[in-house]
Amino acid sequence: MDRLRPVRWALAITLVAATIQATFAPIASAGATGTFLVLYKGTAVPSNASSTIGAAGGSLVYSYPQIGVAVATSDSATFGAMLKASDSSVQGAVATARFGTQVTGPNAAGGADGAAVDPGTPAPGSDNLSGLQWDMTQIQAPEARAVTGGSPSVVVGDIDTGLDWTHPDLAANVDFTNSVSCVSGAPDTDPAAWMDDNGHGTHTAGTIAAAKNGIGIVGVAPNVKIAGIKAGNAAGFFFPEAVVCAFMWAGTHDIAVTNNSYFADPWLFNCKNDPEQRAIWEAERRAIRFAMSNGTTVVAAEGNQADDLAHPTMDITSPDDTTPVPRAITNACAVVPVEVPGVIGVTAEGDLELKSFYSSYGVGSADVLAPGGDSILQLTSASANGRVLSTWPASLFTVTCAASRRLVDPSGATYCYQQGTSMASPHVAGVAALVISQGTTAPGAVAARIFATAQPLPCPSDLSIYAFFPAVDNGAPQTCEGGPGYNGFNGHGELDALAAVS
Repeated sequence: MDRLRPVRWALAITLVAATIQATFAPIASAGATGTFLVLYKGTAVPSNASSTIGAAGGSLVYSYPQIGVAVATSDSATFGAMLKASDSSVQGAVATARFGTQVTGPNAAGGADGAAVDPGTPAPGSDNLSGLQWDMTQIQAPEARAVTGGSPSVVVGDIDTGLDWTHPDLAANVDFTNSVSCVSGAPDTDPAAWMDDNGHGTHTAGTIAAAKNGIGIVGVAPNVKIAGIKAGNAAGFFFPEAVVCAFMWAGTHDIAVTNNSYFADPWLFNCKNDPEQRAIWEAERRAIRFAMSNGTTVVAAEGNQADDLAHPTMDITSPDDTTPVPRAITNACAVVPVEVPGVIGVTAEGDLELKSFYSSYGVGSADVLAPGGDSILQLTSASANGRVLSTWPASLFTVTCAASRRLVDPSGATYCYQQGTSMASPHVAGVAALVISQGTTAPGAVAARIFATAQPLPCPSDLSIYAFFPAVDNGAPQTCEGGPGYNGFNGHGELDALAAVS
């Protein structure tokens, strides 16, 4: 993520002094049409929803009857209150302009295990830029690919800013049928709609499934298909209606894995004891659970605030669409989606196998450690700038990728170095796709295999190395709880692709 504020999604982490500020969407007001998420008390949308929404001054945009959520628009600032007052079945109706997500527990079962239709074939060897992929070496991805490169019948949904389906290292693996834009809250399958207009989505997609084709890099699972599920706009905001739509799409389109590198704003922590924030939390939780119950393994970035999610005490980041107001918080407040039960939480590491300086962490939310880069503490000869190399849209190459991080393959294909937990998460999504290709398909079983084969790492012996970067929100020093088998920094351990498929 570009910013060191909410975990956002991890494009490039910079020092706090160089934190990039974003432009935030305005709150819906009278005279300006805004989008609302309507949460019903039951897991169904009433048949008269369109008329009741209309009577309250709104218009129904799309309905998700499987989870009792609807998307509506209105130019009335009082629409939410009027709808709730007039329809007793409505639990909450919240204007989502204030809940943009910007990129930067026990695992649920779902679906039955069984052999994949096509188990795939090995994908040994390297491409032109493979020598720069320290991250793949660290998790033994090349060795895993010699066992299996994944199955083309397995589709990974990258819930992100879309993907550049013209990129030569991705084009062969893009699943056009299952790609979609969810930015409006309603699915739009026009390829132009889900084209990446930010860059972040193309980067995460390359880590997952860049093809073994002699060009550029090789992804963790180069034989699987990648579906761009665009939930983030050009500015990198992921609004609740887009997040709900994305997971509903995944759960109804046989998406085996989703990669997620974002959380819902404007509240870094969504407090379930606040009626407005709870409506957003519940709508997104329902959509995520729906996807998991339909066999989708959900992987999410832990965040880039250096916060201990197990012990939250202060939020100085929210609401970030206006002026942040410091507020005390407790464990009644959670980060979405990483703290939704059943989601695989990923912390980031650098080339020295230490948690990255910026990575958030926490007992209960951190499940596995994977390469995300560390440009300060973990510079090595193999990782000279500490960042992760992956695909980037040519059209955005000089716009959203810093000059010092650009790389062009001899073929002309474009790549960019980035760091963050957003870079770590797709490594785990790729390994999940390899495991599913071998016939383990239930989300709980996939997670269990990844956890059981991770290489245990103890807490660092010297935590003083993190003293320069305390928690962004409460200023607390970074602390690591737990033993070598499981701890808040590394979860069950470092991701091991080879062990997972052996």
